[in-house]
Amino acid sequence: MKAAILELQEKDTAANITRPHLGLISSQLVLNTGMIFSNADLADVKKILDSQVREAPARIGSIAPADVTVPAGPTGMDPKQTSFFQALNIQTKIVKGQVEIVNAVKVISADDKVTAGQAALLEKLKIRPFEYKMHIKKVLDNGALYSPAVLNITIESIHAAFAAGAANLTAVSLATGYAVSSAAPHLVLNAFKNLAAISFGSGYSFPQAEKLLSAASARPAASAAAAPTKKVEQAKAPEPEPEADVDMGDLFGY
Repeated sequence: MKAAILELQEKDTAANITRPHLGLISSQLVLNTGMIFSNADLADVKKILDSQVREAPARIGSIAPADVTVPAGPTGMDPKQTSFFQALNIQTKIVKGQVEIVNAVKVISADDKVTAGQAALLEKLKIRPFEYKMHIKKVLDNGALYSPAVLNITIESIHAAFAAGAANLTAVSLATGYAVSSAAPHLVLNAFKNLAAISFGSGYSFPQAEKLLSAASARPAASAAAAPTKKVEQAKAPEPEPEADVDMGDLFGY
């Protein structure tokens, strides 16, 4: 691929053609890297790639992509094979004629090379800790490279981020007194609350305050109407029976 790209770049130089994206592609072709060309939605392409996963054993000398932990419990191995666990400092015990791991232990750390002992142990335990899968390294679109994280952006996440930003902006506006459009409804509501409080305290009224006052005065009446019902219901409840003294006799020898 690099040879083909280099040939194209040489032809472009001779023809005075500039295609900078060829250099971007060439710089990404490192180690075991492939390219996927698609005119479809790249998020859908990522979903297809993520669905194609196969288990893989731990190969000797390979770089571990993730931590590997052996769980506690029976292993199904006979006591003669405890040497594998001793070499890896794994505490074991013999239960019902088989080796049992006392505590879960991490045998391989991410980015470490897999040793022969680790690979043999995982093979005997039938643990396939790794996976074969295509991981997206970069996304090239319109001559620019992007992180694959952009493929996880959805309409919902955009709405959530915008709502969080608007809420922060409104909170800052209300705290500092600098008015912005998102804080206007809250400012109007707070101003009305202040006017209503002044109206109730001074006796000077206006139509909106009268409506608020009439609604507040109707609530105690509703509460008073509901009070007798509660009293009647409480009266109907059976009274608890008094506890009777029980003669324990000479239970403790007194």
